[in-house]
Amino acid sequence: MNRHFALGLTGSALLAVMLTASAGAQFAGREDPMPVTAPKLAEGYWSAKPSKPTPYSTPNKVHWKLSEILAAHHGKSDWVQPIIRNPEQDADYISLGVGKKTKRKMYADDRVVWIVQDGSMRVSIDGVEPFVATKGFMVNVPFRHFYSIETVGDRPSLRFEVRQAGSPPLYPADESPDPYPGRTYVKVTGSPGPAKDRDTNPIYVDFWKQIGNSDKPYNGKFVWDDHFTSNILRGKAQPVAPATNKGHFHVDWTEFWYVMEGKIGYQIEGYPFFEADQGDIVTAQKGRWHRPSNAPDAPISTRIPFNPRPVILHNFATD
Repeated sequence: MNRHFALGLTGSALLAVMLTASAGAQFAGREDPMPVTAPKLAEGYWSAKPSKPTPYSTPNKVHWKLSEILAAHHGKSDWVQPIIRNPEQDADYISLGVGKKTKRKMYADDRVVWIVQDGSMRVSIDGVEPFVATKGFMVNVPFRHFYSIETVGDRPSLRFEVRQAGSPPLYPADESPDPYPGRTYVKVTGSPGPAKDRDTNPIYVDFWKQIGNSDKPYNGKFVWDDHFTSNILRGKAQPVAPATNKGHFHVDWTEFWYVMEGKIGYQIEGYPFFEADQGDIVTAQKGRWHRPSNAPDAPISTRIPFNPRPVILHNFATD
């Protein structure tokens, strides 16, 4: 269990988290692709922290506010706002206008996932019955599965999408590829076929129907593989920890979060404590101390972390 998710939960509350996680096993639980031998290391050790905090280079920044993103694109229906660019993962906020449909495409060797922030979309994935995803849907497309998105309803659909860094989309032979920097599209055939993913990771999670329809905490997986880790961490309000609690850092990996509901407080090395609202994106660059926690003035809050590897080592201070 995530250490910071458990802060402030004792007794029956902690048991409720465990039971709720168990109940969600039909879409969130599976064997870890990188199993560990124990919850933590048996002894202290020297960890290699960057001598200087890793900087935030454009478009990356510590806190992307949804309100500011929407204001920047006011009056537009089709737009892309780059949010995350690092050596492992890319992420964007993407708006698709009413009645618009994406070209069918797939990714060669890594999944693409997104969270619906607003509007409604019809999602068509090869081998899956088409479905309509609305606010709170978390969608996962396994690699080598062609898919398309069509906005339905009376307003644009808005999604937060995460992909493998620098991974170009591939298109069916009857489609015209969109230009991609540094790549030339050629017609080919391929092997092996689509990923067999549906037995281990869900195609989608309807958060508000499956998890957010009660006041219960939750700690479970969304999608896990050797290049992608995303959990669903839901908990009740908790007091803000003292600034002396620096949290933890990751030696080589950047972590970022989508705020699904409520408010999440963050203390990140080099920045004063702040709170992030629903739809905001927060990033802790690799090597920076960070401590996320559920805000004390929101009854219940949920954050969705994204990491490029399971299970990433959490380095906690000993003093």
